[in-house]
Amino acid sequence: MRADDFDALHQAASDPLIWAQHSVPDRHERAVFRRFFDGALACGGGLVAQDPATGRVIGSSRYYEWNAADRSVVIGYSFLERAQWGTGANREMKSLMIGHAFQWADTVWFHVSPGNARSQRALEKIGARLHETTEISVGGVMSPRHIFAVRRPL
Repeated sequence: MRADDFDALHQAASDPLIWAQHSVPDRHERAVFRRFFDGALACGGGLVAQDPATGRVIGSSRYYEWNAADRSVVIGYSFLERAQWGTGANREMKSLMIGHAFQWADTVWFHVSPGNARSQRALEKIGARLHETTEISVGGVMSPRHIFAVRRPL
């Protein structure tokens, strides 16, 4: 992800229904999305998802919280345009990211808001398993999250 990706990513993220189950449901608004985008740039792990046929930006995801001691990383803050829902695009994006992470990591974590049933189902479809439900810091605020894990095959 680069700074000049903002407009294309905001266009992909501008549908309020994308964010309806997220803990920040107004993320479709430009100013709110700006904070989301700046966080992706700052973490250094932000990725842009593109339609392979057209090159058009359709969403994003990111790696964050790399832990070298236990060889783990978190994947999250993912979204795709609604036109991509049910097409296998999310599964493909997550599978590619997990495969890449397993070059260095033994565990990939996902932090999901308890109200985000769509993301929870999508994670279960790719083999992620619920590890625990706990509170974690999200933007400096303690927030409940379901913690899912995918472990590298031995």
